[in-house]
Amino acid sequence: MSKIAVIIAAAGAGKRFGGDVKKPFAQIDNRPIFIRSIELFINRPDVCQNILAVPAADYDVVREKYAANLMFMGIKLVKGGQERFRSIQAALAQVDPQADLVCVHDAVRPCVQENWIDAVFAEAAKSGAAILAAPLTGTLKRVAESGFIDETVPREGLFEAQTPQVFGRELLIRAYKELPADFMPTDDAQAVERLGHAVRIVASDHRNIKITMPGDLDLAAALLKQMSRRPKGPAMGAFEEAQW
Repeated sequence: MSKIAVIIAAAGAGKRFGGDVKKPFAQIDNRPIFIRSIELFINRPDVCQNILAVPAADYDVVREKYAANLMFMGIKLVKGGQERFRSIQAALAQVDPQADLVCVHDAVRPCVQENWIDAVFAEAAKSGAAILAAPLTGTLKRVAESGFIDETVPREGLFEAQTPQVFGRELLIRAYKELPADFMPTDDAQAVERLGHAVRIVASDHRNIKITMPGDLDLAAALLKQMSRRPKGPAMGAFEEAQW
């Protein structure tokens, strides 16, 4: 069994979320989103380390306010940067060298099914690089700054990248170490792709929501309740998802 270090990325401005509370620290049913995301990994026998990267400005507050949670769950807290990729770089410097793989997960994705995690971990152990992603099912439009449609974009073969994203430890460290100064990857797979290493897609579905806007909180709460009542199973197809 591969040993896996998990990085929970909770650093970032969250400008689209708005309000006085940063989105990882917003609550669903009186529990912070980032705690729900951490709990996806803490009891897994293949996970050897959990790291939480938070904004430097929030480091002391999180360390004090959530001290009991962090201690009970064995979480290593690190100061992140202003950009997501800077936070990952900071967390990678703290990864246990005994880890075979590193899993990076957004703190604002609490709706991940256990079988999806199992699948992406297993694929990364085989191929060295794997991410969860959902096929795009809607009609895609490229829109000009004027607000008018430029073109309709074919959706065949297009997926929305999600997390967890899982890579060989040395591969991910190298990918971030060799980033050009003017290159800002929007996810970890992009950094690895730049090295020419193939990244495998593990299909999930759009229940793996990233909480970005305030309205997403209600949707995530409903999803968590619905998913807790469903038995484990494969990702829903486009038709089933539409019916939900």
